[in-house]
Amino acid sequence: MSMEINLKQFGNVPVNADVITSLLKGYNAPLQKLMNMERQGDLIRIKRGIYVVAPKISGKKLSSGLIANHLYGRSYVSMQTALREYGLIPERVFSIKSMTTERSRRIETTLGEFVYVQCPPKYYSIGVTIYTEEGVSYMIASPEKALCDLVISTPNLNLRFLTSTEQYLEEDIRFDMDALKKMNSSIFRECAQIGRKKTSLLNIAKLIDKD
Repeated sequence: MSMEINLKQFGNVPVNADVITSLLKGYNAPLQKLMNMERQGDLIRIKRGIYVVAPKISGKKLSSGLIANHLYGRSYVSMQTALREYGLIPERVFSIKSMTTERSRRIETTLGEFVYVQCPPKYYSIGVTIYTEEGVSYMIASPEKALCDLVISTPNLNLRFLTSTEQYLEEDIRFDMDALKKMNSSIFRECAQIGRKKTSLLNIAKLIDKD
């Protein structure tokens, strides 16, 4: 069986280097073989000890969301990354943003920048769902939670009034206001009770419920 077939079994799921070297026991220098596969472009190193099989071998495109989940701690994709994925904001996203219960961290990889923002465990568990993309699944914020996360993690943002809240959504992030009216306001209220920026989140809930 060729090494290409052995690698293909991992698809586009990040894999530990130890798992790969366990397949190379027939080689005199498994670690050297691993480095050779990386050099040849068969494997892409995400960070030390973690690889993903190149699309030319796996036959699957890389999933930034799946990689984000595997790259650091307990985390889920959120903020602008999730909102863009749902088609709720028009701006292109240049880094993959996530919430985590671990320390906030920024990780530079060959596949781009991954940003993680810390939040309390009780807040973390609200409004998280599973997103399936081309046969793989990863943790992502619901549209409501992604907006909550963006608000609480944006420095110096204080939406004290309904008018300023509406202006922020329409002008600053160009949010799909028709979609906003269909959102579940209870998620914003629940996040407001546990997380930061209570007034800001409650004002978004009020906009949703406003006739």
